[in-house]
Amino acid sequence: MRLTVVGSYAKALVMTVDRLPEAGETLLGREYRETYGGKGSDMAVQAARLGADVAYVGAVGDDAHGAEFRALMAAEGVDDTRVTVDPTAPTGVGFIVKDTAGRNLIVVDKGANDQLLPDVLDASADALRGADVVLTQLEIPLGSALHALGVARHAGVTTMLNPAPAVDLRGADLSAVDVLTPNEHEARVALGLPPGDPTAVEELARRLLALGPRAVVVTRGEDGALVADATGTTAVPTAAVDVVDSNGAGDSFNAALAVALGEGRDLRCAAAFAGVVAALCCEHWETVPSYRTRAEVEEFLATTKATTKATTKATMKERA
Repeated sequence: MRLTVVGSYAKALVMTVDRLPEAGETLLGREYRETYGGKGSDMAVQAARLGADVAYVGAVGDDAHGAEFRALMAAEGVDDTRVTVDPTAPTGVGFIVKDTAGRNLIVVDKGANDQLLPDVLDASADALRGADVVLTQLEIPLGSALHALGVARHAGVTTMLNPAPAVDLRGADLSAVDVLTPNEHEARVALGLPPGDPTAVEELARRLLALGPRAVVVTRGEDGALVADATGTTAVPTAAVDVVDSNGAGDSFNAALAVALGEGRDLRCAAAFAGVVAALCCEHWETVPSYRTRAEVEEFLATTKATTKATTKATMKERA
């Protein structure tokens, strides 16, 4: 399938701590490292590893971090001919603090990503109109993301918006969004609710549908995802894995969901596939290094299916 990712790149500066700091607290960290980051580039890499023909539309600075990004896209087989190199802004940077339980805190300076404006996107309209799916997120300006989806949907392309980082979407025109993919926190923020609001996820999904997207997929970590559209809501489980690092799992899920939709799966089956892909990436550290290939995902699915079938037969034999 052909996927166009409209999104961000940010060099990730990472440090590990025993626990996440409280507000105003200073902790000693360790294992400082630099790696690839940014939701757009994460999605592009994961989709390419799942076998998609990926085009990337984005912006980086004319600096070493930007050059590293272009090298990454080339290594992963992603078409980067529509990447804008901005001489006036730095490549985006993200500071990430991870604890030993796999949780994280992330702060991003978007840098050149903020220069990805509608006129720049219009220059890449062929990639938007020629895709099976266009996927974007909000480390670029909201207006730019919605503009790209509008161009794509007008051409009959399936569109996906991952509303992360979280923003209030109540005043936004989401009519060009086929699938909106927040996590539970992002769903609350999108509706103008406080983070601790007790509204059930099913109700959150219904309220998000009222904002204009044709479907909503709320990701819920180890609890899987909730799929909602005009026909109702469906809970979709995820795979059980030993979680080492959850950073980048949301990007992995979105990429896999886009790939599965582009291959013709219905939304619920696509969400189930995406849940497995995202779970598998949690077994390893970082984002790009943790993303699995299509062969690895298919091997896991085949092994899981065989194990489940054998367990079912054994249970039936015991009952008999």
